[in-house]
Amino acid sequence: MRIKTLTLAVWAALNVGGLGAASAWAATPAQPGSAISADGGTLQVKLEKVKLANGFEVILVEDHRLPLVAFNLWVHAGPRNEAKGQTGFAHLFEHLMFAGTRHIPRGQADQIIDAAGGTDSNGSTDFDRTNYFFTLPSNQLELGLWLKSDMLGYMIDEVDSVALANQQDVVRNERRQSVENRPYGIVEEALFHALYPEDHPYYASVIGSHADIQSIRLDDVKAFARKYYRPNNATLVLAGDFNPAEARKLVEKYFGPLKAGDAVPPVQVPQPKITEEKRIAVTDRIELSRLNIAWQTPAVFQPGDAELDVASHVLGGGKSSRLYKTLVYDKQLAQSVSVQQYSLSLGSVFGIEVVARPGKSLEEIEKLVDDAVADLAQNPPTPEEMGRARAAIETGLLTRLEKLQGLADQINYYNQQAGDPNYIAKDLGRYQAMTGAQVRDAVAQQLKKQARVVVYATPGEQKLAAEVPTPPMPTKAGKGERESLNADAAWRKTQPKGSKAKPLTLPDGHRFTLSNGLTVIHVGNPGLPLASATLVVRAGQSANPQDKPGLASFTAAMLEQGTQSRSAQQIADEAGSLGATLASSSSRDEARVEVSSLKRNFAQSLALLADVTQNPAFAETEVTRLKGVRLAALAQQREQAPAVAALVGNRVVYGDGHPLAENGLGTEAAIQATDPTQLRQFWQTHYRPDEAALVVAGDMSEADLKPLAEKLFGGWVKPASAAPTLAAAAPKPVAARVVLVDKPNSPQTALAVVAPGPKAGVPQAADIKVMNAAMGGLFTSRINTQLREVKGYTYGVYSGFSMNRDSGSFGVRGSVRTDVTGPALSDMFKEIEGMRAKPMGPAELNRVRNAQLLALPGLFDTNRVVASSYASEWALGQPLDSITSLPRKYNAVTAASALQAARTYVDPAGLIVVAVGDQAKVLPQLQSWGRQPLEIRDVNGALLPAAAPVAPAAPAAPAAPASAPTKP
Repeated sequence: MRIKTLTLAVWAALNVGGLGAASAWAATPAQPGSAISADGGTLQVKLEKVKLANGFEVILVEDHRLPLVAFNLWVHAGPRNEAKGQTGFAHLFEHLMFAGTRHIPRGQADQIIDAAGGTDSNGSTDFDRTNYFFTLPSNQLELGLWLKSDMLGYMIDEVDSVALANQQDVVRNERRQSVENRPYGIVEEALFHALYPEDHPYYASVIGSHADIQSIRLDDVKAFARKYYRPNNATLVLAGDFNPAEARKLVEKYFGPLKAGDAVPPVQVPQPKITEEKRIAVTDRIELSRLNIAWQTPAVFQPGDAELDVASHVLGGGKSSRLYKTLVYDKQLAQSVSVQQYSLSLGSVFGIEVVARPGKSLEEIEKLVDDAVADLAQNPPTPEEMGRARAAIETGLLTRLEKLQGLADQINYYNQQAGDPNYIAKDLGRYQAMTGAQVRDAVAQQLKKQARVVVYATPGEQKLAAEVPTPPMPTKAGKGERESLNADAAWRKTQPKGSKAKPLTLPDGHRFTLSNGLTVIHVGNPGLPLASATLVVRAGQSANPQDKPGLASFTAAMLEQGTQSRSAQQIADEAGSLGATLASSSSRDEARVEVSSLKRNFAQSLALLADVTQNPAFAETEVTRLKGVRLAALAQQREQAPAVAALVGNRVVYGDGHPLAENGLGTEAAIQATDPTQLRQFWQTHYRPDEAALVVAGDMSEADLKPLAEKLFGGWVKPASAAPTLAAAAPKPVAARVVLVDKPNSPQTALAVVAPGPKAGVPQAADIKVMNAAMGGLFTSRINTQLREVKGYTYGVYSGFSMNRDSGSFGVRGSVRTDVTGPALSDMFKEIEGMRAKPMGPAELNRVRNAQLLALPGLFDTNRVVASSYASEWALGQPLDSITSLPRKYNAVTAASALQAARTYVDPAGLIVVAVGDQAKVLPQLQSWGRQPLEIRDVNGALLPAAAPVAPAAPAAPAAPASAPTKP
């Protein structure tokens, strides 16, 4: 994946199938413009599947909820199709698909998508498939088909040794970032090595090994394309606002001429059997130990798959699950619990993952896990547990279908894994017909002790394979490196023009106020029977007393830990029964409580939100329990180099004594000193109706919301005292310098290049965002293009502005290969200086401005995002039209105004460089780079004794540049 490789936990969460009881859908008619309906209580998606003469499949889903079309292309090949010794090949090929085509020069496809207002543009690789996706405004249907067809049919024409070497560097950086420099990354890899023999397709991680990635040759790439990247081995789902007849003609035009390949034989691999428990120990650079237990289980949609899906919810599906209650809540042995049935075509994996609290025994945790599994193998889940599991699965599926890209991907998933794109009703049937006894029997049959792998991950030395050198990148392709699979056609060289665009409209909030002063913002969205709410108060980190860092986030976290009438577990159980997601959190300027659910359960879900907001108990036992959670979270932050860079960056940007300079969690001393009285006092001061806003977005009218809001929040008493005045604390930033934090043996350096920035609401906000998109905000930005696509130093580096209510900051963040830390910083600063040197040209300005402007509908495409966005704008003190006025503001940005924004708000001379990496290798590079002063700090940002100077050395030699497309 160009942004990340999906882990077991993430992919299982994305692809769990199924719904709840049939009666849940009995009253769900087709919504206006939606392809989704529930005739007779059976969930259906109106779709049409077409197969071209060359075997290419297209599935058309006409859905007019938004003026968007989701393009979702699945190639039915993944690691299950890799040859021995070529682990990571399918994923590397995914990267190469973006390296250019015969008719679209390298790097330009992403720029074209930006200029058209595309969103969700990416690709990903899983064991069974590789997918490529983006969402475009509906007037760009033909453009999207042109892009996708050229990627599939003509990408191999442009792949050469230069493109291959560049993407090998990028993928190896991705492995360093997502596996080797991420806590537990090597643990997950070791787990799959133990589950499967070396000759099984699921043995290696999706991303592969350094040795195998580097060993891949151009001939291998061509052979893989000839075999798998053919129209008869791919399926495209179009979901959104289009005319099916027009779409069919265009699909035939663009995909019909592509030449079919030989039929791809099905992968036949016997499911290996574990007959004796395997136990392995892994040491990693981690603070908290972790237990993993995993079994091989039935393949997707086979008998037992759905039952184990439900079992995963019963055992570890959130705060209402058995293992969470035992390990996290009652005995306080664990920091987190996660259980998943990871459903795959050659056999699935049932995994239990428990992160231990500091000093807690993995042996004790394992014993309790064993007891829970054994109990479920003997006794069926209770009716309440079955109901919660069904509700969670039901809400999760419908929430995925809310987003057009999620709808398209789910249909492609069903098409490949079940052989039926409209398998939703049958998938639903698995859960409708299931009994608790069947869940019990599946657990008894599949989750046996002798058939499992147990991994103990503990703090210690990280043991990696021998270093594989990164060879110099070739500067030009050799003769005869390119070949074609499909005949050329002159008309393909012309980029299609979009049809007339529909008026750009955004979700429009309507405001009313209750008698107690509570602001209520309603944003109607009748697309699907879902609704989301956010209750927000201006009680974030900036409101913390100077001597009590972390108090705001501690208070917000306590809201879910019990009220005057509900215990913490009763809150979790009730949310689970409703299929609702309830969460409280705190950020820089705000604290919020959020809830999302099906429409039919929304009134009850909102009542739960109202109770936790207005009636928190702040019980002593719960405060003590949460202290342990927060202290462990501090330890977890120390494991993550990017998190350390961000924390130290905040300290140097805002200066000691400023609330935003502190860790949002607080310090160990502050956490230990927190008591119920302090928490209640903070809540009483800041959580009051006249200083709060409730935002509701979804399938609910304003007429229905008003009495519900009055009923649930009208009794919230406005205090007699005046609202607190949040004085704008003046930042006292550290002057420009370089700060190094040692992370010994780290394969990457995490960078945070930071400075103070503008606060929210500055008149130049649109100019700043457009300028930043060009500099470092987009995948196609100048900084990311140079450091990733040209030099191969990184998996990704991005810049952005954080505009707070009373202050702000600017930062460029990302991780680079350790040995090129100095050259990467040098290149980064050159790009920043170039942004300030002269105005953007018309083409670049048009592209990056459209990437902000035309993409707006795709950025507000779910209820949760809409509610969250309006809540944030209110907390920042912005006017109600701050979202709907964005088109006008972006339209007004010019090259001159963007240049002025760069010169005003980004000063290279004032930037502070924070680098978290291996001091022995990074320090000489920083000293040679020459930026002064240079400080050594610890993971909390405290100054350490100065490093001894080293003898002057020649700057580290950058890798040879690749033949890259001309940068905008």
